[in-house]
Amino acid sequence: MQVLLVEDEPLAVKKLERLLSEVAFDVKVMGITGSIRATVEWLEANPAPDLIFLDIELSDGQSFEIFQRTRVKSPVIFVTSYDEFALQAFKVNSVDYLLKPVQKEDLANAIAKYRDLKTQYTREASPVSSSIEQLLLSLVSQNPAQPESREYRSRFLVKHLQKMISVDVSDIAYFWSEGRVNFFKTRAGQKHLVEYTMEELESMLDPRHWFRVSRQFIVSVPSVTEIHPYFNNRLKLHLTPKEPEEVTVSRERVPEFKVWMGK
Repeated sequence: MQVLLVEDEPLAVKKLERLLSEVAFDVKVMGITGSIRATVEWLEANPAPDLIFLDIELSDGQSFEIFQRTRVKSPVIFVTSYDEFALQAFKVNSVDYLLKPVQKEDLANAIAKYRDLKTQYTREASPVSSSIEQLLLSLVSQNPAQPESREYRSRFLVKHLQKMISVDVSDIAYFWSEGRVNFFKTRAGQKHLVEYTMEELESMLDPRHWFRVSRQFIVSVPSVTEIHPYFNNRLKLHLTPKEPEEVTVSRERVPEFKVWMGK
């Protein structure tokens, strides 16, 4: 049985590998990834594994986003510390849902469950088994008011001097691009390098509070202090802290930007 481990904590990876070797002698780890981006790239470059062990909270967001970016042909066993994600987990090819710290008996049961369900999965499609569908219905009935809302990034981990710091999104004024390198500036005026593309950042940020005004800038509502008409039916923005270069809203995006700012 060939498996992919998606986990961003090295110690958790080692423990899972050890437990797998103890409960399933035929398991071979094909690959290990620790982020959404790396997992998508791995899945698109390699044959589909028989099974994926998938942590929900990864270094660059929640792993549910993987299913939005690429087609996942393999069944999944979710491994996480957060049981509030159970409802969403069982909607995406899930065989089982294990809470950290993973216990040997629970892992063995999950592997056994996978083997029982194996005939119901194909490489063309991975239908959720009837038992999981029943579990999903049960979870829904237990949580009738639970909304299906998308989760957005709440913080970024960045390098600062000789250490790493976590910065809340609410403390960030705007993101911008300088060539192929991207940064954000905090409301206090601190500049930090961020290791994501502008497209990835745009998908991570709540569109109610963030707007990509151009290829170079993604701004928050509080950062926009002045809006001026500009030639060719564009808008020119002044930001706080002061913008590192001219910020304009393209003519095509002006109507959408006005609606966003007026909400």
